[in-house]
Amino acid sequence: MAAGSAMAADGEAATAAKVELLWIPLGAGTGTGARIVRFSGGVFESLSAWRERRPRGDLYHSSLELAVPEGRFVIEVTPVPDARGRERGVVAEGAVGSRWIRRLRVFRYEIRRWRDGVTPDAEEAVARLQVTDDLDRARRILALVPAAPTPVWGRDELRAGEMWNSNSLISWLLDRSGVDTEEIRLPPKGRAPGWNSGRIVARRGRP
Repeated sequence: MAAGSAMAADGEAATAAKVELLWIPLGAGTGTGARIVRFSGGVFESLSAWRERRPRGDLYHSSLELAVPEGRFVIEVTPVPDARGRERGVVAEGAVGSRWIRRLRVFRYEIRRWRDGVTPDAEEAVARLQVTDDLDRARRILALVPAAPTPVWGRDELRAGEMWNSNSLISWLLDRSGVDTEEIRLPPKGRAPGWNSGRIVARRGRP
């Protein structure tokens, strides 16, 4: 009886987690910042589609919502809104566009591992995918966040063949923690610039 109880407990522990990937339209929201992101993203996608001779796609930003016995967390890359990053679980920052101008807040991004946090514009997500329920992998994702690369946003400093951005961080975390990112699908006609660069960097030197 004791052995059976132990096995049940182990089985519960193995699935006592939930990691969800959110696909949010790039520039979701109504503020000035959202309008700027939508406009610049639209220009980028139009030029990319023309250069690659393909139809224009819908651009998406990704984030993670993660639940483990220790609590619920939001993992995301966002602009830096103010100096109260500790309240949002910020563990790292990086430059946007160029390292020379990162002293200005508008040219920095932050990486959040926010306990009991919120995902801005989560209600506008067009898809919410559960990517794993494995507790060890979920905890590994949490542990990896502070160790994530912080290259310049919008550039390919890591020579992955694609720029680094918020999607890169999410795919890096998932791939590095052992989640099969090959199985993750975008919404129809969707594109997530930076997604592949995160996966490529994650696989360099991985045991």
